[in-house]
Amino acid sequence: MVSAVQRSPLATQVADILLDRIRAGEWPLGHKLPGETTLAAQIGVGRSTVREAIRELAGKGVLDPRQGAGVFVTAIDVVEDWDQVLRRASILSVVEGRIAIETEAAKLAAERRTPADLRTIRRALAGRAADGLSVDDYVDADMAFHRAVVAAAHNDVLLDLFDGFVPRIRRAMIDLLRLQSASLCADDQPAHARLADAVAQRDPELTAETSRAHLSTLKQALR
Repeated sequence: MVSAVQRSPLATQVADILLDRIRAGEWPLGHKLPGETTLAAQIGVGRSTVREAIRELAGKGVLDPRQGAGVFVTAIDVVEDWDQVLRRASILSVVEGRIAIETEAAKLAAERRTPADLRTIRRALAGRAADGLSVDDYVDADMAFHRAVVAAAHNDVLLDLFDGFVPRIRRAMIDLLRLQSASLCADDQPAHARLADAVAQRDPELTAETSRAHLSTLKQALR
């Protein structure tokens, strides 16, 4: 199939053409693409443009150029930027993501936490109960507590995912607390204390259940 390129930048348009053909199933996952000369003739551009387009798709994780072997399909679509996904997601979707991440992280924290981790969790727990906190400061203290629990799981992927959620959830929490009564801040301190205690007791199942129950309550509050 021959596709026409309308305007520059040529390499980007060729990359789009190749991606459309991959999405259409012309080259399945793991399949080797035709050579640059063949693709250039099909699309109507030079080999250097095809090479640049392949490099662009390789940078997006779609293609894998292997020295001496050819270019292979490693994904059928471009993975969207994580920050863009979070900005577009509803706040409930973000909280559901937090539930999945933090429940597993809490379970691992109970298994892996060190004495230093536990001290950090306890300090963060006390910090969210400090007197005179503004709403913004309270939310930051709450995020610090949850991050301390996730960090105690000693899993860099889970921690990076949690950090990605923080900016999106922080604004929603601030808005929620400004609409709710001031007692909301104090009301959920026992739930956080139970989570810290479960981590301290090295009880993975209890820790996971406690984390899920607390965040599910948050989800209901945000509806």
